[in-house]
Amino acid sequence: MRHAKSHLIGRARRGSVLLIVLITLVFATSALLLFIEKAGTDLLVDIREADAGRLRVEAYSALETTLAVLEDFRITCEGLHSPAEGWGDPLGFAGYEPAEGRTVEVTLEDESAKLPLPEVKPEVLVALLKYWGVPQYDAERVADSLLGWIKKDHTTTAVGAPTVQDYEGAALPFVPPGRSLRSFAELAAIEGVRQAFFDEATGLPNEVHRKFCETFSLYKFEAPNINGSRLEPLLAQEVFDEQQVQRVNEYLNGAGAYQAQGPGFFKNARSIAAVAGGQAGELGYGMTVRALRITVTVRQGQSSFRLSTVVAPAEGAEVVRTVVADAATGEGTASSAQPAATEAASTPATAVPEAVDLKYPFTFLEIRENDKTVPPSVLTDEPTA
Repeated sequence: MRHAKSHLIGRARRGSVLLIVLITLVFATSALLLFIEKAGTDLLVDIREADAGRLRVEAYSALETTLAVLEDFRITCEGLHSPAEGWGDPLGFAGYEPAEGRTVEVTLEDESAKLPLPEVKPEVLVALLKYWGVPQYDAERVADSLLGWIKKDHTTTAVGAPTVQDYEGAALPFVPPGRSLRSFAELAAIEGVRQAFFDEATGLPNEVHRKFCETFSLYKFEAPNINGSRLEPLLAQEVFDEQQVQRVNEYLNGAGAYQAQGPGFFKNARSIAAVAGGQAGELGYGMTVRALRITVTVRQGQSSFRLSTVVAPAEGAEVVRTVVADAATGEGTASSAQPAATEAASTPATAVPEAVDLKYPFTFLEIRENDKTVPPSVLTDEPTA
């Protein structure tokens, strides 16, 4: 009897030891699996960062090739008018070949086909808002509110449009900047505009907001390019009717009566009048690209790199400068994206090297890598679009 009891105790002890070993193995296995998972994730991040670095070089190489092709067409055609001139596929035109295993895609969008917001006139803004379904009273209030935000010398007159005193008396007081928008996100801060551009229940942008962002550019340039086929402002102002817009679109896209000749483009006001009729010289539109958005996407396996830039040819679009008042004189001066010229320092170690003019044919207005803004080399108070 005593022997049987000792045997049972021995088996229980061995069972307890086995259970402890099994539990230890479970915890050790779990810890090992977690470590492997974390190490794999960290390794994947490192691999993707390394791939992005390699693909980045390819993206900038493709961008330089694209700009070289565009400059050739700009010189030959006396300005860039439309991809119908032959520069719609710049890499194909140049015979560009990416590294083995990679694909490179370039898309072009005429940013200057939009209306330049810094130069917008009140009557144009009101007409567009009404065309988008905003009642006359609200359209005037929204236009006045927006202009009061972006123009320092604007005096609000519409009933309900906020004044400087309204902003100063808010729960979080501030002063309207008196300069053009740096991004469309600012629309949510403008009293009177926010109510018209965002859904009251969800706070999300509505259809009017979407149309506004598609119609306006934050850059400053002389006139929108009619070859970009963004003619809604002409309809809104009743400068063109729907039949005229249809004829212009058919001509630009090579459709309808112009299907046999393919996509076309305008180089002077007479050619516009020949297609659309009316007084083309009074449109307020230009015929050349003032700002071009270039997006380069490089892919290799599951890795990718996206480079988005906005470039302007000579005498093209520009970023609106911020006016800074001089503390001593009170006079305003426009700040620049480049550092001001400085006198030579007292010692060579701190001397500022003289800038070299590369005579680069394009000005970069914006650079984004994987949708993240690339900061300028010099910290300034310049607005970015």
